Amino acid sequence: MNKVKKTEYKPAPVRETLLQMKDISELMIDLAYSAALFHNKMLAEEVMELETKIDDLVYLLNMNLMLAARDKRDAEQLAGVAKVGSLTNAISDAAADIASLVLHDIKVHPVVREVFQRAEEHLTRVVIDENSFMAGKTVDDLELAAEVGADIIALRRGMFWDINPDKELLMPGDVVVARGTKDGLESLVKAARAEADHLE
Repeated sequence: MNKVKKTEYKPAPVRETLLQMKDISELMIDLAYSAALFHNKMLAEEVMELETKIDDLVYLLNMNLMLAARDKRDAEQLAGVAKVGSLTNAISDAAADIASLVLHDIKVHPVVREVFQRAEEHLTRVVIDENSFMAGKTVDDLELAAEVGADIIALRRGMFWDINPDKELLMPGDVVVARGTKDGLESLVKAARAEADHLE
């Protein structure tokens, strides 16, 4: 029997929760889009992980909205916020549906893939190796955009996600999602895997 994960309630500002949901759903769209075009199962799996995070945030948002409503007037005002949360969740569900196509080996037509592969920006996912010179540095320290034309847009450490982790120290085992040019991403991946001792 599969165990259902129970989300633990914790008070959180509604505005902060909505901002997190917006950032995560935007990332999910980017990842699902790239996963489908390049048939990248690792990116698709990250989309599914993020969907779980969105589900948790929806639960917390709804709980905090219910606790904030003191009367009919409050409930009416907060209903609009709940609607925004519901629509954001629908966006994340759509991204997960796209990712599930990849996980079920349903491929985008080769002509569509060929057209979009010409796009200047791509996404990739890589794990920071313990011997990588990137470990122990922040994204800001590395100046990836200036050095190689790529940038880390999200970081996952276990179940914890950090969107736009500019000030976060990169640690061995961190999963990073990066956006940039094809060459720039190849350079970043080599550095993260400790296959290069500098950014090329």
